[in-house]
Amino acid sequence: MNRTALFLLACHVGLCLAAPLVAQDQPTRPPITGIAHVRIYSTDLRKSTDFYSRMLGLPARSGGCTGMTRPCFILSDRQQVLLSETPAAPPPNLLFEIAFATPDIGRMRTYLLAHNVAVGPLARDINSVAYFSLHDPEGNPIAFVQLHPLTGSNAPAGKLSTRMLHAGFIVRDRAAEDRFYRDLLGFRMYWHGGFNDASDDWWEIQVPDGTDWIEYMLNIPAKADAKERGVQNHFSLGVDKIQSAANQLHQSGLEKLDGPEIGRDGKWSLDVYDPDGTRVEVMEFTPAKDPCCHPYTADHPKP
Repeated sequence: MNRTALFLLACHVGLCLAAPLVAQDQPTRPPITGIAHVRIYSTDLRKSTDFYSRMLGLPARSGGCTGMTRPCFILSDRQQVLLSETPAAPPPNLLFEIAFATPDIGRMRTYLLAHNVAVGPLARDINSVAYFSLHDPEGNPIAFVQLHPLTGSNAPAGKLSTRMLHAGFIVRDRAAEDRFYRDLLGFRMYWHGGFNDASDDWWEIQVPDGTDWIEYMLNIPAKADAKERGVQNHFSLGVDKIQSAANQLHQSGLEKLDGPEIGRDGKWSLDVYDPDGTRVEVMEFTPAKDPCCHPYTADHPKP
């Protein structure tokens, strides 16, 4: 017996007090599996290309990259670093875009529209990769892309890393960002901590269906200069052994490294900076000791 017949039968025997409420079907969120790319602004593409290709060992490609940007640097068949020329009016954040991967780009866009999020049109780039763009609550440009495995992206000898672990950016209103990333998109807590045990200066949340994460850089002065913004707005590459990575960077011509050292998160890491001051954090996949402040609450990434 269907629900309508049951309802009529209930009315007939005197149990019908009010008409049943019929919930409207709501679109569900498709998986978000990781960070697909970061897009970095550069004031000198030649210098930036030399940094990312020669010093970080990520050869520039002219094809097989998402979007119209050239050059780009393929970490794996799922992740890339893209360069774009800085516009005449430089933006405050040279880490211009973070793109997340989903297997169903159409359903993701429908889901966001159903929750009154302003999104750009669904489009395809020159490699037929479907994507759309939007801004998070604080105006940071993000995108969703539906990736397919790229061809010819095997790691060449000398590549520093084949895995992007996270991207971090300055956040003023953590609650507003959490309503978007955690409540709406389903990101989950990975770790949080600060310069002292009682503070939260770093708030790390993983994508809901993978181990890549984004990092809120908190408590940054509103008038932070370009150098400080370059430190805070960053991305991270994963390596098995930090000392081996440091040796490779020295051999490639980088004389000054910040680190290696064990951070407050318990992981070995070091920092290098591209020609425009954007920080690239090189980090081991798992902690060498317990972190400060709070324990990890989700799985660590793997190579």
